[in-house]
Amino acid sequence: MPDISLAQSELQFTYARSSGAGGQNVNKVSSKAVLRWNPAGSTSIPFQVKERFLAKFGNKLTTEGDLIITSDRHRDQGRNVADCIEKLKEMIASVWFAPKKRKATKPTFGSKQRRLKSKKINAEKKQNRRGSFD
Repeated sequence: MPDISLAQSELQFTYARSSGAGGQNVNKVSSKAVLRWNPAGSTSIPFQVKERFLAKFGNKLTTEGDLIITSDRHRDQGRNVADCIEKLKEMIASVWFAPKKRKATKPTFGSKQRRLKSKKINAEKKQNRRGSFD
């Protein structure tokens, strides 16, 4: 996995009250972290990675072009912030390397022979099913 470092100035965090477990604490503490990041305006990642990111995750962007990631997995704000950053890094890592180009290959001589042999066997099988009605 590549070492991805994002500038803190590119990441905008807001906090909200979390849902789920936590008892009365849920009603008092804003532990849910919401990360907002604009991939098109980012200077932390290379241009090619940015293009692949936008192609793969373009449907997750807002109309302003921001990616929004939320986390309320943990009961404290700091771990939810770290979880948001980790999710973003995993998304970037998935497009960091360009996919390998597929090399066009031809079927081998043996595979052609096996295919023709199985076709011949199936043809004979169906031919034998026909009864002679003479």
